[in-house]
Amino acid sequence: MATLVIETATAACSVALLQDGEVIASGHEVVGRGHAERLVPMIGALPGQGRAPRILVDVGPGSFTGVRVGLAAALGLAIGWKAEVTGYSSLSLVAAAGFAAHPEWPALAVILEGGHGEVFMQSFTASPLAPDGPLQSLLPAAALAALGGRPAIGNGVRHLSALAPDALLIESLPDASDARLLPAALAALPARPIYGRAPDAKTLAERGLA
Repeated sequence: MATLVIETATAACSVALLQDGEVIASGHEVVGRGHAERLVPMIGALPGQGRAPRILVDVGPGSFTGVRVGLAAALGLAIGWKAEVTGYSSLSLVAAAGFAAHPEWPALAVILEGGHGEVFMQSFTASPLAPDGPLQSLLPAAALAALGGRPAIGNGVRHLSALAPDALLIESLPDASDARLLPAALAALPARPIYGRAPDAKTLAERGLA
């Protein structure tokens, strides 16, 4: 089954078309806050304009706006294409890529930008690939203390580098093409946002007004 993967939870905007676990085509750009402008053209540039019976979308945590842009696109396309939509966590995606690049690591922590001086953090085990603790939103010093000597990967590690220059910290952004590395259980989340902390702004539905 073909799957369109949408990734907009961080400064990166990426898409991938998967077929039987292989990447058929992909696109990846670091756009900062420009996801809404770039996402649809990137999908349109894929073979068959990205049309697939299944859509897999990053549901967070990450940028509130970015997560919503990806979800809105996925749900809108699903209506037109009569496609199935499921979600995955940005943290799981980065963890899968980290273990693929470093198969010698038995465990790692993913640390992503969280806003308001905090970072999103979650630990994972390699075999099987699975969360090894809850998602947390922490100040950098608290995140560093929670690492316990494990390597960390993600775009939030820069906030820890000044505190621990000798720690094993690797900057990385999520890439839609790495969704091929996710086990089925981590690619079957509901298509609704994971914020990690209370959002700065809420939709009418989220405020109970719609």
